[in-house]
Amino acid sequence: MTVKIQDVTLTLFAWDDIPATSYGAHTGRFSGESRLGLLSIETDQGLTGHAFLGSAFYPADMDGASLIKYLKPILVGQDPLDREKLYKAMWKRVRTTTVRSIGAVDIALWDIAGKVAGLPIHRLLGTYRDRIPAYISSAVLAGPEAYAEEALHYRSLNMAAYKIHPPQSWREDIRVCEAVRKAVGDDYLLMLDSVWSYDYPAALRVGQAIESLGFYWYEDPLADADIYNYVELKKHLSIPIMATEYPAGGLDSYAPWIRERATDFLRGDVAVKGGITTLMKAAHLAETFHLNFEVHHGGNSLNNVANLHVLMAIQNTEFFEVLLPAQSQKYGLAQDIEIDANGMVHAPTGPGLGAHIDFGLIQHKTLAKLT
Repeated sequence: MTVKIQDVTLTLFAWDDIPATSYGAHTGRFSGESRLGLLSIETDQGLTGHAFLGSAFYPADMDGASLIKYLKPILVGQDPLDREKLYKAMWKRVRTTTVRSIGAVDIALWDIAGKVAGLPIHRLLGTYRDRIPAYISSAVLAGPEAYAEEALHYRSLNMAAYKIHPPQSWREDIRVCEAVRKAVGDDYLLMLDSVWSYDYPAALRVGQAIESLGFYWYEDPLADADIYNYVELKKHLSIPIMATEYPAGGLDSYAPWIRERATDFLRGDVAVKGGITTLMKAAHLAETFHLNFEVHHGGNSLNNVANLHVLMAIQNTEFFEVLLPAQSQKYGLAQDIEIDANGMVHAPTGPGLGAHIDFGLIQHKTLAKLT
């Protein structure tokens, strides 16, 4: 069956009642409303691939116009199953559009492929597992006691681990880490994501502190492209260091980190790395060097479903990230990803993304349609 792309549209819809939330300086403190985009790639065979664009603090209209202006013309009339061909063509437009736009299109193309085959995307990628442990990833909270209380709560729900987004002042961050370790005991997995907030001396002090506390990994302590000081930091710490979540970019953004041995993990998600295709390439690149590829939260509900398909298809990963608070992360699906009583997230089973998009909500909240 020959399939051709007939139309590409982006429906902008309102996301209201977002609670006051911060993950650090890169997000600031955001609340109130945002705008998501429902990307629809329609084919002449009646199949439509979908993706969401945007997040609670990064509205879809910041990317949407360039998607329609610069990516739609190279998609219409093409076979949506020619994903690699279209992926390469889209990256040639990255100076005029955005990585998030490329990622959304790539996800929607994979959704079409799964629907054509009648299979979940992870089956097309090559399924490795049918479930994966979930860990909780905090927002910035009021103080050490708040983090400790939250970690205890999610430990009681059998979540695999708890990751701290700290206040981002190194002394206070150490106090938070000490309080959480004391609360949950020595055996529960803890991680720290400092969100690029330290200079080298502070990063070393915090790293030494959480190393002594038995933390599992130390994420993004330094500026996102500070490879020189990441190399230095690794010389003085034994705790695994995680970087490469940012800057936004494609497969080639990982090369200097591997070459310089500046990180112990590779990192990314479908939004900031350009879709399912980039994540699979990056995960296999990491596997070549016996590194794990840990998937970052996707910024919206449908991106997380796309991330989940990747997690089901790769061996060198351990966890699914659940970013809190839920009201700042979950929106637009009639049924979101669920965590079972054992703290596990299960593989999607429907064709394509296999997600239950809340089309009624989107219609009710529609602000504009970009064509």
